[in-house]
Amino acid sequence: MEIIRARVLGFCFGVRRAVETAENAIAENSDSLKKIFTLGPLVHNPVVMDSLGRCGVQVIDGSSFEMLDKKSVVVIRAHGTTPEIIDSLKERQVQILDATCPKVHLSQKRAKEWSEKGYFVIIAGDKNHGEVVSISSYAKGYCKVIENAGEASDLDLPKNCVLIAQTTFSPVEFEKIKDILVSKNKELVIFNSICSATMERQEALVGLKDKADGIIVIGGKNSANTKRLYETAASICPKTVLIEDAEEIPDSFLGMKKVALTAGASTPDSTIERVELFLKDEK
Repeated sequence: MEIIRARVLGFCFGVRRAVETAENAIAENSDSLKKIFTLGPLVHNPVVMDSLGRCGVQVIDGSSFEMLDKKSVVVIRAHGTTPEIIDSLKERQVQILDATCPKVHLSQKRAKEWSEKGYFVIIAGDKNHGEVVSISSYAKGYCKVIENAGEASDLDLPKNCVLIAQTTFSPVEFEKIKDILVSKNKELVIFNSICSATMERQEALVGLKDKADGIIVIGGKNSANTKRLYETAASICPKTVLIEDAEEIPDSFLGMKKVALTAGASTPDSTIERVELFLKDEK
């Protein structure tokens, strides 16, 4: 079996930074009584979360802060969080390790600055995604999240408005939304804040078209960017599967001559390597 890796796959800078922040906290506090928490799942990948859990890292949300004390360490995930939650953590005098992706920080800053100027903030993204929730919180309620072109068509725009994208949003859908909104308001301020890592993974995947008998997409099934990779892969290859680890590889892939691999931005190198080794051992 020939295994073809996408040119770009796996951890992006922001996710790697967040995971390394948590791992460093574990190493630095191994001999102390400090408990380590992540504010929400650090990444949308069960393999990574299981690994951190075995090291004693616990996941909390805003409703479980009673678990925290002055000996607690709280890691803010790459998606970021709201100013209110940051203030609440500071009141409890916990150690905060902010691993918010710099690109998300920039979108938060833009949402705050432009809303303070009186601009209506539009976020192209998934309504319940952690990053979108964090960015919208900086707009102080003067904000609307839209997920697709249909919602953009139905939106009434004020004179002053600004468009920001979720970093992992579909580039194709963003362009559709942007074009519709510009047709309604020529003065729309636009920030295409889709992370280059998302686009690079999509472009690298498209480059695999007609080069393999099947495509394996590796990543968390609740990860937005991994789901979009899977959708793209399925559009260019009918034999496509989304798995979270090597044990989920379908038997139908084991007899193929050529298998292509790609992985979401929250997929660690170790998982990709396990999948590749599994395929090689089965050849």
